[in-house]
Order: sequence, then structure tokens, then C-alpha cells
Amino acid sequence: MTERTILHSDLNNCYASIEMMYYPKLRGHPMAVGGDVEERHGIILARNYEARAFDIKVGQALWQAKAQCPGLIIVSPHYDRYIRFSRMFRKILSDYSDQVEPFGLDEAWSDVTGSVHRYGSGKAIADEIRERVKDEMGVTASIGVSFNKIFAKLGSDIKKPDATTVITPENYRELVWPLPASDLLGVGRRTQVKLAKYNILTIGDIARCDPALLQSWMGKWGLFLYTYANGNDSSPVSRMGDEAIVKSVGNSTTCPRDLENDGDAKIVLLNLAESVAERMRELGLMARTVEISLRTNDLKWCTRQSRLQMPTHISKELCAAGMMLLKDNYHWEKPLRSIGIRGTDLIPIASNRQVQMFMDERQREKAEKLEFTIDSIRKRFGHYAIMPGLLQVDERLGKLNPKDDHVIHPVGYL
Repeated sequence: MTERTILHSDLNNCYASIEMMYYPKLRGHPMAVGGDVEERHGIILARNYEARAFDIKVGQALWQAKAQCPGLIIVSPHYDRYIRFSRMFRKILSDYSDQVEPFGLDEAWSDVTGSVHRYGSGKAIADEIRERVKDEMGVTASIGVSFNKIFAKLGSDIKKPDATTVITPENYRELVWPLPASDLLGVGRRTQVKLAKYNILTIGDIARCDPALLQSWMGKWGLFLYTYANGNDSSPVSRMGDEAIVKSVGNSTTCPRDLENDGDAKIVLLNLAESVAERMRELGLMARTVEISLRTNDLKWCTRQSRLQMPTHISKELCAAGMMLLKDNYHWEKPLRSIGIRGTDLIPIASNRQVQMFMDERQREKAEKLEFTIDSIRKRFGHYAIMPGLLQVDERLGKLNPKDDHVIHPVGYL
């Protein structure tokens, strides 16, 4: 059987690099892409290498980043620019394979197994792609080359910026196994903490662990991690067009004040749901699943999700599903500092939909038309030209403008 040649290409500091192309004066200064410091919400979405020198991290709260680096320049995100560059990026990758699977806007896998006879080795193809990204897009990329998707992803992270790293069946134990367990795709913060309790600190520790023990600790997921760490991932790279570039659309916010009850939460969730629904309509997508994220005032996180009865891009339906999840899973032991809602499992608006016997389809059509009309009004006269009455109940919570202040948060493979 022919060994696969998989690339994982990652645009370096994508959002920050694109913003510096539009604003060259930012070069050489610590800068980051994020939200609005004054309104107490927003996180670092990307930062340049000068900001990295101050240990500014992606996902960090803006106020924390400013405290670490008082001279940090924060630029608002411009999602339209990022998606345009993402399309340029995928176009370059598609010249070498029709198997290109996006992993968010700035990363993608590609299977070039069938192209090595024409373009040379996987490393040669990766180096050519990196040069084209620089010449045609004005940014840089790091690329991992391997025999599976998991190790290709690791390879693109090992050496940055503008580098190619090759991980083979012969060298992966040397290159991959010493890395922290958290570097393995699928090991999030909670999984890392759980593994550390059993002194599993590196990817090699996972690979050498008894798979039965891993399964006893974390169920079936433990077996997945064992498989990944040992280089046995066989998941295919999807072909172009098999998946939407954006796999989910979501917004979250740190609230101007802590939320204390369902009424507070509904105001913020409706505001966020309007943003999420509007973005999905712009992209021509509907969600089949809704997910909420909650963070208490002592910074503990939880997420919950549920399948929708019907795919939707209607804000009230998203909000209602989010509130149902909240009421079923949270009982206000502590106030909430931040809250988020996300539409996932996306499908095109044009997809066939099964009509529900006990759902008034004409009312849903009216609701859809109404929301498209509201979109048009806001584009012409601004976000606050038309607002739900509920958002007037509490001015501090209701005046958020998540549509303009935040971007789509792509969710990737896992």
C-alpha cells in the first residue's frame, strides 16, 4: 500500500499579518487583533511576533494583554479580509490536490499523495506552496509533511514562521514523542489536567501507556489519543466542496456586569444569537445544532449543546434553544461573567428540509423574511437602527454590538 503524503499548511499569525499589510506602520510594533477594551469584552485573536515577545497569547483577555504590554496596539478584526485571503490560500492548495480540508480560515490539510510524481516529494511541494503564499498573498506559512493528518498538524506547529517540517515513520518518535501532551490534537486543557494526574506529560507517555488504562480514564477518547500518538491515524482528507469553510458560527462576550439570573442571560443570549444568525445568513448557512458556553465569575467554564428540531438561521430560535440548554444545565450557584452561543453542524440554506407536522412553516418563512429585512435596515442605517424590545430592559447588557465587535470563530476537525 502506498504511503500517504499529507500536508498541513498554517498561515503564520494570519489575522495580524493581514492587518499589517493594510497598515504597514504597525510593522515593528507589538500589535494584536482583538475586540473592544472599553466595553470589557474581547480576547486576543492573533498577535505579531513583537507582541509574542511580551508573552501575549491568543485567547488572552484584552485588558490582561494591555497590562503586560502597555504599548500594545489592538486592531479590530476585519472578517471580510480574512475570508478573502482564506479563499486565495485554498486556491493555491487546490493547484496540488482536490483533497483540501479547511481547519478554520488559516489552516488546511491537503493530500498530495497523487501529486508527488508530478511535483516532487511532499517537502518539495510544501516548499513551493510556501513560496507561492509569500509571493501571491504577502504572508508566510508553516507546513507539516507527514503520513497522517495528526502528525502533519504537529509538523506545522513545530517550526515557525515560514518553515517546512517533515515527520516520517522513521523519525516521529524522535520529533513527536518528546512534545507536551497538550500539543496533540484533541488534548485540551481539561484532558491535559486529567492526564497529568496519572503522570502522562508527553505525547510519548500517551503512546507508551497501556490503551486499556487510557480507556478506563477517559473512555473511548483515550483510545483515540493512543492511536494518534502512535501514528496510526487513518482519517482521510476531505475533497474540496465536501465541507463549508466555516464549520460553526459563534459569538461570546464578557459581560459589562455579571449575570445573576435567567432574565439577564436571555438579554445577552438574544443579542449574541442575532449576531450569529445574521452571519449565518450572510454565509448562506443554517445550523442543525446549538451550543452554549458559560464562564462563572470564578473563571470556571462549561459548554452544552443540543440538536435542533429544524435547521435554522433565525435568531429567536437560536436564543430559545440556548435558553433551554441554560435552564436544563445551570442553576445559578454563582453569577456568570461571560456567555456564548454557537451554531454548529452547518448546512447550506438551499438544502432540503423535512417539514415538521406540528410546526407552522408559514410562520417560520415570515420570521426568516423579517430577519433578512432587519439585516437590510442595519446595513443601511447601522446596527442600532432596529432592536428587539427585550434589549432595552437593561441598557448595559442590551447595548452590545456583537455583529461588529466580534468575528466568526471557526471550529475545526475535532
